[in-house]
Amino acid sequence: MKPMSEEHLTVLRRHMVEVIAIHFDLMGDEIGKDRLDDRVAAALQRVRRHLFVPAPLAALAYHDTPLPIGFDKTISQPFISALMTDLLDPQPREAVLEVGTGLGYQAAVLAELARQVWTVEVVEEFASHAEELLRALGYRNVSVRVGDGSKGWSEHAPFDKILVTAAAEHPPRALLDQLRPDGRLVMPLGPDDAQVLTVVEKSAAGRIEARPVMPVRFSRLETVG
Repeated sequence: MKPMSEEHLTVLRRHMVEVIAIHFDLMGDEIGKDRLDDRVAAALQRVRRHLFVPAPLAALAYHDTPLPIGFDKTISQPFISALMTDLLDPQPREAVLEVGTGLGYQAAVLAELARQVWTVEVVEEFASHAEELLRALGYRNVSVRVGDGSKGWSEHAPFDKILVTAAAEHPPRALLDQLRPDGRLVMPLGPDDAQVLTVVEKSAAGRIEARPVMPVRFSRLETVG
């Protein structure tokens, strides 16, 4: 069988976004909205997800399922990635911190929507691969660093929005400190058997409020030192 062409992959990507839209419609009561944001949908259409998974899995990149990427890590299910992006609501003027770069897919989606993306990855091999790929694809508004994501990236704080693609019992203090007043953080919170995707809002006065969205299952946020 001949390999899939870019045209085939474009059709699959469009189908992926349609499936995500169906999830939003069916789960509207649970997640608080029944329609995928148009800007997020357009970003998902533009980012070639098959480039951000191991080459042998490229044909599966647009299935609505997580896929292994090495080091016991996965790239998130497309619906979950879309939901987290939608809940974060990154705007063209904003600076976003991502914790957990992986191979760079989520950073690419965020880069389509925000002014600047700063992304931190604890696995050096992932960070170097993502940085090279994102640069090759023309994403000049993404900067990648190897490090402990729970400590954020203080040199570029405060951030308008923060997205964490790994779970912790509570939002790391450093991330809350680096979040701009009126900013928003989205991440899974709770123990392994009861993680909940959560939207954390920081008021202009610095007050923190959390809104649970839905049960999820992520790997734990790794810390260093």
